[in-house]
Amino acid sequence: MSQWNQVQQLETKFLEQIDQLYDDKFPMEVRHLLAQWIENQDWESAYNNEPMAAILLQNLFIKLDEHLDRVSQEKNLLLIHNLKRIRKLLQGKYQSNPMHVAVVVSNCLREERRILATANMPLQGPLEKSLQSSLVSERQRNTEHKVSAIKNSAQMTEQDVKYLEDLQEEFDFRYKTMQSMEQNDKNNIAMKQEMLILQEMLNTIDFRRKEVLRKMARVIEEMEDLMNNSLMEELMDWKRRQQIACLGGPLHGGLDQLQNCFTLLAESLFQIRRQLEKLDEFLVKLTYEGDSIPLQRPHLLERVTFLLYSLFQSSLVVEKQPCMPTHPQRPLVLKTLIQFTVKLRLLIKLPELNSQIKVKAAVDKNASTISSRRFLLCGTHVKAMAMDESANGSLSVEFRHLQPKEMKSCMGNKGIEDFTPEFVYGWAFPPTLGTPAHLFFSMSSLHQASSLPVVMISNVSQLPNAWASIIWYNLSTNEPQSLAFFNNPPSVSLSQLLEVLSWQFSSYVGRGLNADQLSMLAEKLTGQQVIYSDYQVSWSKFCKEHLPGKSFTFWVWLEAILELIKKHTLPLWIDGCIMGFVSKEKQRVLLKDKTPGTFLLRFSESNLGGITFTWVYRSESGEEIYHSVEPYNKGRLTALPFADILRDYKVIVADSVSENPLKYLYPDIPKDKAFGKHYSSQPNEDNLVQLAKNVIFPHFVHVSRSLSDYPDPPSPSDLLPMSPSVYAVLREHLSPTVMETAGNAMMVCQE
Repeated sequence: MSQWNQVQQLETKFLEQIDQLYDDKFPMEVRHLLAQWIENQDWESAYNNEPMAAILLQNLFIKLDEHLDRVSQEKNLLLIHNLKRIRKLLQGKYQSNPMHVAVVVSNCLREERRILATANMPLQGPLEKSLQSSLVSERQRNTEHKVSAIKNSAQMTEQDVKYLEDLQEEFDFRYKTMQSMEQNDKNNIAMKQEMLILQEMLNTIDFRRKEVLRKMARVIEEMEDLMNNSLMEELMDWKRRQQIACLGGPLHGGLDQLQNCFTLLAESLFQIRRQLEKLDEFLVKLTYEGDSIPLQRPHLLERVTFLLYSLFQSSLVVEKQPCMPTHPQRPLVLKTLIQFTVKLRLLIKLPELNSQIKVKAAVDKNASTISSRRFLLCGTHVKAMAMDESANGSLSVEFRHLQPKEMKSCMGNKGIEDFTPEFVYGWAFPPTLGTPAHLFFSMSSLHQASSLPVVMISNVSQLPNAWASIIWYNLSTNEPQSLAFFNNPPSVSLSQLLEVLSWQFSSYVGRGLNADQLSMLAEKLTGQQVIYSDYQVSWSKFCKEHLPGKSFTFWVWLEAILELIKKHTLPLWIDGCIMGFVSKEKQRVLLKDKTPGTFLLRFSESNLGGITFTWVYRSESGEEIYHSVEPYNKGRLTALPFADILRDYKVIVADSVSENPLKYLYPDIPKDKAFGKHYSSQPNEDNLVQLAKNVIFPHFVHVSRSLSDYPDPPSPSDLLPMSPSVYAVLREHLSPTVMETAGNAMMVCQE
């Protein structure tokens, strides 16, 4: 089943996350129409390969044209229109930069895999549960209900003001009519009755004025309560969900709902403000002793003005945090002189503001308080917010071509080994406003929005440690600018840390970790079996201290595994073929009493970025024996796919007959059933000849046995041999001297 077909079978909550992936950058219509073709292309290799990206883009247009020809014959006018529009859109966006479409499509495919993996994981961690609790959902619904109620109340006061205006106009007309009458007519009975009517109308006007002001005061009080409690709380929750999403957690939604609430509240505030201005106009025509308008209106107007100021002050948010397009799973880590993107949104969506607000990106001045390093931004760093910047019509702006540059006076001779990831910086986005006539606020009324702290690196090799800093910071605190955080980093809950580590795998390599795998990581971190909820892990334990008996830290070990999966074993990992995180002791427990030839794949604990396999067989006496091979690293896996290694692996049994000892993937899956679709080619003599000509001896792997099983030193017969046919081919193409040298090298390797 294709990945897209799997996506379409997801539950609604996951489909909502999928919906957030696709916009005008890459419309979902294209993903749907070209699903199988898109999944069969190597988009990731085109990241930094412009000719390859250009070919993929051209082929994409060809495929769209083929569909366009087909629907043209069917005379489907709507689909014809949409396809033409989409083709023109993509051509305009990517024709001059085809590598960008490779980045966008590969990111979408990767996020789909992550969402599919999340949907298939039965357990939710404490962080995810807290973000998706029923209490949070109930509070969101209550907030939306309150905003709607306030909007309705503002509409009701609008009608009251209109009624009061009509009543006052009638009074004004009657009063002026009476004033224009002759003096002798003013003493008759009709005039006296008219005076009584006017007095009664004045009393009604006074009552209505007080009533309107009372209702306005109540609506304003409700607005204050909504802003200071529910709405700001919702905004803070969204920002926290965004932090978690940056770490690979569930995609954060809710910004459209927040925008709706902010916009409705702003519209209601402006509506009340216009009503108060209207009341001021009433005073020109009619006022009297004890009039409530001059007594109460100024205070109410002041409150409304302050609420509008506060609302706009909170409405500018960083919708997408700074991120290099080449490392979409590592946001908030920026490399000098490499472009990054960042997107901001104004949550108050008013047509009058379209293209009126300009945002300037700048280095946060607070960054200078923790480091002597100074940075500036190159590229277009001033842009106007516009509704056409976003597919959903929100008022937003996206910076796509910013580059951080370290100022020369501060660069010095800092080398890679001197990198300190704790130096965290941020970008500030102060807006300026061209004020439309009816808006009251000044250019300085909008508060600046700051990104989450970012880590600056000057070399890609610094990325792992930088990302560890981002993980620790955003897991530990929701303070947006705690720049001195790493002066004394707090410990974090083991249960939450394990959940975030699982997200690293689901977001980066498409499949998260199960309970057993997380248990092994917990033991690796703590050195013992502990209760997750009670144990606290320190920053030093995570990223500074070496693992017992090793020359590397826990994080460096885990990051190397992520890179190994990403570059060499990704399909096997996504399919669940790799158990991965299982200790040497646990693997024996799992393989005990299993059918001979049962094997499992696990990551090396002693080598960085290594993967090995262990199988069980029985000796003639019936004793269970376990064999493990020397770990395969990226160098060996670059030359030969891991699935092919498992298929072609041979050992010599009795009478020098070679056979493959790997029969069943744990627990009992036939090997070819588990790995068949991942085999790159069938073995043949031509391949063997090619191997012989290139003398790739390191790929003839030997079996490593534990000393407890074999107390005596291994003999040459314990070397992993080659089949007779392979040996014959080698002898045919290699000189005796080369054969002898290679044999001696393998003997040394075994010893």
